[in-house]
Amino acid sequence: MQSILELTKENIQQVVDASMEKVVVMAFWASQSPESLSLMQTLESIAQQQNGRFVLAKVNCETEMEIANYFQIQSLPTTLVLHQGKPVDGFAGVQEAEQITEMLDKHLPAQWQLKLNQARVFLAENNAIAALPLLKDAYNEKPLAEIALALADVYLSLNVLEDAQALLDSVGLADQDSYYQSLKAKLALALDAADTPEIRKLQLDVENDPSNLGLVIELAKALHQAGRNDEALELLFAPLQKDISAQDGKVKQAFLEILTALGQGNTLANQYRRKLYTLLY
Repeated sequence: MQSILELTKENIQQVVDASMEKVVVMAFWASQSPESLSLMQTLESIAQQQNGRFVLAKVNCETEMEIANYFQIQSLPTTLVLHQGKPVDGFAGVQEAEQITEMLDKHLPAQWQLKLNQARVFLAENNAIAALPLLKDAYNEKPLAEIALALADVYLSLNVLEDAQALLDSVGLADQDSYYQSLKAKLALALDAADTPEIRKLQLDVENDPSNLGLVIELAKALHQAGRNDEALELLFAPLQKDISAQDGKVKQAFLEILTALGQGNTLANQYRRKLYTLLY
């Protein structure tokens, strides 16, 4: 449903039904009332700023007298807040934007809740990439278990196993529900799959010949491909601490390639990027 619409007899039932899930602000106005025209501009501006937190349903009382009579509108402008099919708040006359926003905040869902809801839609569509920034923003705003679980789900889908494990480890006992248990099982399977025979052989080769930086780079790249980025970066950072130009710069190049692959917003990448800066400067 559009966030701003004209309320008519034809769509009123649809709007009332929508109020069962989402707050609807009904604004009763008429062109003969300059105050209502001014208020309408304020309400439209707030609706655009709130970006979908509520539906603004504009009621032209010159053409929709039946709706105005049904809601017993006595004067213009009048604004009603509708939730779950019935008015829960409102005011008559004109108010400033700050007053209106303060009133609406008592009834509107928080931004983190909207982001979580939208991310869940993306998750249901197997679109983890679209869900990721929404969940990261929501978790930064409100680090709740339900957001942590959804974000861990996304990280598992993207094979970012360290971040998924850290989030699952942060979930308290009271929130370890069936969703949590299924994610733990997914993580265990992913970790098993990441421990490949190729990686085990490379680890043994590096253990037997730790000065062979070619093998170290090869192992780091294999660990990265398996989603074990923390191990990969730590493995490469150790020789860089001794010589920033190790293996003619190939160690640093591999290190930077993994950081780039993880992206600017990745917590682990930012951590190791800062470590690298301490060596450079």
